[in-house]
Amino acid sequence: MIALSRVDCLLLSFARVRPPVTDFASASSDLPQHSALRRRAACTRALRRRTARKTMAGVKAVIRLRCPAGVAKPGPAIGQALGPHGLNMMDFVKEFNAATQKMEPNSPIPVVLTAYANRTFSFVTKTPPTSYLVRKALGIDKGAQNPGDEVVGTLNMEQVAAIAEVKKGDAHLANIPFDALCDSVIGTARSMGVLLADDVDDASSSSSSSSSSDDDDDGEPGR
Repeated sequence: MIALSRVDCLLLSFARVRPPVTDFASASSDLPQHSALRRRAACTRALRRRTARKTMAGVKAVIRLRCPAGVAKPGPAIGQALGPHGLNMMDFVKEFNAATQKMEPNSPIPVVLTAYANRTFSFVTKTPPTSYLVRKALGIDKGAQNPGDEVVGTLNMEQVAAIAEVKKGDAHLANIPFDALCDSVIGTARSMGVLLADDVDDASSSSSSSSSSDDDDDGEPGR
């Protein structure tokens, strides 16, 4: 029997527990790719956090205005709306006129302006109000004072469709069915004392039919 020294025993014990040899060459080749992916993911998360902070904490106010397309000028209405939030009125007027220069001059354009805490702003323009488009189509200055009793004009379906096509340019109306937009235009027109030409024709035909039946009831014999 061979006697082993203490050193030999230690060597044998290390040989039993030695971990398997790892292929460091193949493992190290994947490290740069994994590191790049981790850095990209970290940058994406940081960008999302910064955007969320700017969106949530940076917004100071949302202001609604109505300005004439292409010809807006500094005035009390704009100044009173923007001044309390530290916004430069001239900067807004210049940017608004540039954004609406291709629209019909002087048409009333609704504006939704977002004021940020760092005294900057962004804004979105919308199409003119439906009531304005109806008045423009009819060439009138205002609607009826008593819409139920007073009629100021009539629209045909071609005019209704043209107005609905304009309103479809608003982002919040882009996905609404066109028929629904036409119905909305007709509803606004009726509230102004403006009737649909088809309604007038139907009323005239029913009135003629009623008159004919009244004549027959008067005892006049048909010949």
